[in-house]
Amino acid sequence: MPFVLLVSSLHAQDFLEPTVVTASRVEQKQLDTPYSISIISEDQIIDEQLRTVPESLKNTSGVMIQKTTHGHGSPFIRGFTGRQNLLLVDGVRMNNSTWRSGPIQYWNTLDVYSVDRMELVKGPGSVMYGSDSLGGTLNLLSKGADYWLEQGSFQNGGVYYRYDTNSQSNVGHLEQNIGEGGKWGLHLGASVKSFGDIRDSFFGQMNRTGYQEQNVDVKYSQALSETTQMDLAFQYLNQDNVWRWHSTTLSERGGSGLSWQHGDHVTQAGTLDYRIYDQERYLTYAKFSGSNGVGLLEEWASTVSYQKSQDSETRSDPRWGVTNVQTFGVSFQASGETGPGRLVWGADFYHDNVDSDASDPSRRPVADGARYDSLGAFTQYNWDVVENFQLELGARASYFDSAWDSVYNRNLGHDVSGDGNWGDISFSVRGTYDLSEDWVLYGGVSEGFRAPNLADLTGSTVSRSSDEVIGSSDLDAEKVVSFELGSKADWRDLSFSFAGFYTWIRNPITSAQQTISGVDYLRLTNGEEGYIWGLEADAAWRIAAQWEILGNLTYQDGKQKSQAVIDGPVVEDTVSRLAPFSGNVRLRWTEEGGKYWIEGQLLGAVTQDNLSQSDLGDDQRIPSNGTPGYLVGSIRGGWQVQENLLVTLGLENLTDEDYRVHGSGVNEPGINALLGINVDW
Repeated sequence: MPFVLLVSSLHAQDFLEPTVVTASRVEQKQLDTPYSISIISEDQIIDEQLRTVPESLKNTSGVMIQKTTHGHGSPFIRGFTGRQNLLLVDGVRMNNSTWRSGPIQYWNTLDVYSVDRMELVKGPGSVMYGSDSLGGTLNLLSKGADYWLEQGSFQNGGVYYRYDTNSQSNVGHLEQNIGEGGKWGLHLGASVKSFGDIRDSFFGQMNRTGYQEQNVDVKYSQALSETTQMDLAFQYLNQDNVWRWHSTTLSERGGSGLSWQHGDHVTQAGTLDYRIYDQERYLTYAKFSGSNGVGLLEEWASTVSYQKSQDSETRSDPRWGVTNVQTFGVSFQASGETGPGRLVWGADFYHDNVDSDASDPSRRPVADGARYDSLGAFTQYNWDVVENFQLELGARASYFDSAWDSVYNRNLGHDVSGDGNWGDISFSVRGTYDLSEDWVLYGGVSEGFRAPNLADLTGSTVSRSSDEVIGSSDLDAEKVVSFELGSKADWRDLSFSFAGFYTWIRNPITSAQQTISGVDYLRLTNGEEGYIWGLEADAAWRIAAQWEILGNLTYQDGKQKSQAVIDGPVVEDTVSRLAPFSGNVRLRWTEEGGKYWIEGQLLGAVTQDNLSQSDLGDDQRIPSNGTPGYLVGSIRGGWQVQENLLVTLGLENLTDEDYRVHGSGVNEPGINALLGINVDW
């Protein structure tokens, strides 16, 4: 039996080759997809005691998890972060038109314990999913009652508890499923999380890094016929008092005006008494799907969704701002066999209504009384050219339209209205060549685009340490063309994946200095061009019946041409916050009957001193001389006490290493013991 494509999740628990749905919108074996894909399963989330959605990607090649603070988390995927990556829940877009530039907190507004599995598709995904998917697309597939696997009336569920000694955090998750096999099922879930202040060997207790969070998730599924199904889902999250710790005087060491000091790597302390974020988010959708149709409607799905979110920030300078967004969405997709392949086609529409307010009208996070519409239609043909060579040919046409009532014009000194629209056509050509039944070459060329959103066009935010960033209403869409070549294999005792990519960047939305009425701002503008290239390698090897060794490596580099000053000369600079050369390796032993397992891990990165000018100015987060490298050891294990009782234990950062991930505003926890208890019924 094959070893499974463990390089996706670096986790060996079953021996069935996983299937994925995100890359092509139809179910495929992971080995057959012409993309680099990583899967994070529910079992992995429990076994590794993962805390958040972003942190679930921390062992994924090509990804760096930057945390501005402990309550935030923004994956850098192949050099792109925030709104340049696309976040989905069951195929519904989470990205909205108010997401601001750079590392953002929104990926941490989803409950990791409501997830059945995550699928990360690296590289541009704009043909299938539209704007924003430049670095990658993460689709969170939520839990349901799995009523089609049951017979007769059923009830099952479970409770999970997680505790860590470093921050004395308590997390509890409860879920219950009821239904009737083959007819209907109801899933109910709730999480309560109390995260304490983290500690590290340099700062000791890092006050105000903890926060509170509550989550609810509900999904009702019903068979409407033998071939059609209805899913109704609801999710809710509330986060309170998430401090941006590095911006505050709490980060100062002994009145020195300095913060973290690691050899000759030094950061500056924050200057604010407080800087606090609150976040509240709702999602509800209705999905209807069917199979065994005819022609191009052999399989189909239609989804109607509604989201509401509130994002607020309060600062001691003094300043506050709040944004309320309501998003309505509708999408349709279908597929069917035609000719020598399968055609996938569909369309989607999203509409944002936005209200914004602030302590000072000139500092609204985005324009007040705004709307933002996006419409797209896509098609992709999966073509079996010959027996061992398959092609995927895709295209999307998109249109965006926006208007706003009130944005502050600093030249005129009062509010003005405005509007704009953009169009795009993107293409993708990718393929796989079967070297054998279990070994393929894959690659291709994919275009990606991101239309300017309301934050780009009308925003006023503070970025990095203290830069005031303002929008521009005349921005063009940013685009990329990515070339990728790789190979992946899934043999009996060895699984690997290797990929190299080169992403050409055009019209990147960047910032340049502008002085208005004697005050310096960073004005968003389109840069010239740039590139990011990188190498990613993953491998898993069963060296003996009960022993496995797993690991990965990541390398990236890139340059970008843009203006440092509005109307100034074009200069070339390093891409901001590139991931350093990094990797991890694990050695895992599993008891013959699977009752016990234990693994050790080494996680490391070299010093990142390949910095852009903006990185050098971000001195509250990125130290002088760059972010120092680190090597961290951890050990974890699990004990299946009974069929329905699993206990997991972990000891992280065994040497109490003082370190932070590049670009982050907070250090990672020092030595930390974790306890997890999972009870099923």
